[in-house]
Amino acid sequence: MAANEDQEMELEALRSIYEGDRCFRELSPVSFQYRIGENGDPKAFLIEVSWPETYPQTAPVLSMDAFFNNTISSTVKKSILDKLMVEVEANLGTAMTYTLFEYAKDNKELFMENQPVHTVTSASNSIAIGTPDVPASKKKDKKEQLSKTQKRKLADKTDHKGELPRGWNWVDVIKLSKTGSKDDE
Repeated sequence: MAANEDQEMELEALRSIYEGDRCFRELSPVSFQYRIGENGDPKAFLIEVSWPETYPQTAPVLSMDAFFNNTISSTVKKSILDKLMVEVEANLGTAMTYTLFEYAKDNKELFMENQPVHTVTSASNSIAIGTPDVPASKKKDKKEQLSKTQKRKLADKTDHKGELPRGWNWVDVIKLSKTGSKDDE
């Protein structure tokens, strides 16, 4: 019973910490995913943490088998999981899901140092892998061109889920009719 109470408390904490975080995903009350890095980043990866019944007294199940990680070499995946398991052993008996996600975020470059960046280009002949990655890298370039002010304005226009409110692109008919002929280009 103590394990279930610990799990409930950790679940509540994770929900409050990661509320609105697009990188975090709750698959079930005992299974979570976190994306480290941006979508178009070739060195981004996804970690899945699942709690067994006796968690946190026993280690959680860590996985990198998600489709998102298909471009990452198996040796890099194993290296990341090995480094995360060291953290698991150090935190055994305590709530550690948040700690594991933050550890992975802090050490992303170290984890991915042996990952070749050219994996996406060498796999571009494959329909399943190459096609989705090309537009994603173009989207990343667009994000880099925005200034801080532009990013703030964009964030102010969206709700907490990152979606624009209904009617954001509606045209005010009265304003358009007053200035329509003078400002036409």
